[in-house]
Amino acid sequence: MAKKKLKRLALHAICIALCVIILTPFLLVLVNSFKTKNEAARMNLSLPTTWVFSNYAEVIDKANLVNGFLNSMLYAMVATIAGVLLSAMGSYVLSRNRTRFNNLIYYFLICGLFFPVNYVTLVRVFNWLNLTNTRIGIILVFTSAMIPFCVFTIYSFVETIPKDLDEAAVIDGAKSTGLFFHVILPLLRPTLMTCFILQFMSVWNDFLTPLYMSSKGKLFPMTMSVYQFFGKNSSYWNFVFADIMLTILPVLAVYAIGQRHIIGGMTTGSVKG
Repeated sequence: MAKKKLKRLALHAICIALCVIILTPFLLVLVNSFKTKNEAARMNLSLPTTWVFSNYAEVIDKANLVNGFLNSMLYAMVATIAGVLLSAMGSYVLSRNRTRFNNLIYYFLICGLFFPVNYVTLVRVFNWLNLTNTRIGIILVFTSAMIPFCVFTIYSFVETIPKDLDEAAVIDGAKSTGLFFHVILPLLRPTLMTCFILQFMSVWNDFLTPLYMSSKGKLFPMTMSVYQFFGKNSSYWNFVFADIMLTILPVLAVYAIGQRHIIGGMTTGSVKG
């Protein structure tokens, strides 16, 4: 019993230490975002002598964060919904019709998990298609980038759904589209929510894609707005920290709301029966 208690205490101590390591940078940014310019330049965890809430209002005005927020929301919502839905449809077809060709397509898609994006080739292709510096081009890149992970996740979940449901729906007169959208899609909800939340956060935090695919300020998401704002105000750390906080708050909110869906979706698909 004593060994078990010591082991448990050691594990708790390790978890607490990891939490401190992870939360310290966040607390540093949060606290310094309410300080004056001189206090924020010291970059410590001490509370501000005077809480300057106006930092956030000035950042929103100077950094053009409203436009950045709208762009980020557009890219994240459209790309994630399209990517998750297309991945669900593809995963269902590939899982239910296991031909050699379909298996080849599946493993080809999974390769996207291991190979990095070649932005040089991508930019050249999009230049040829006249899709650079367009919102459609950025959304297409985000959508295609999330398909490998979503297919890998949803494919294994589809395997847990009995084929008897498909046969029963067909006997009742369901067409292929009706079968998928009215029978299969509702059953995929846990893993779809997992993919949606994880990919939404990934798109929101992405920096390289808009950096390579756009050169116009009106197309920049919030990550690029932070980068551009820092270049102009590198000595005003209070504004920089406030800018960072405004950028990560939507991601924290999405994760807090969908945390149980992420855990449920990951564990449900891992058990067959």
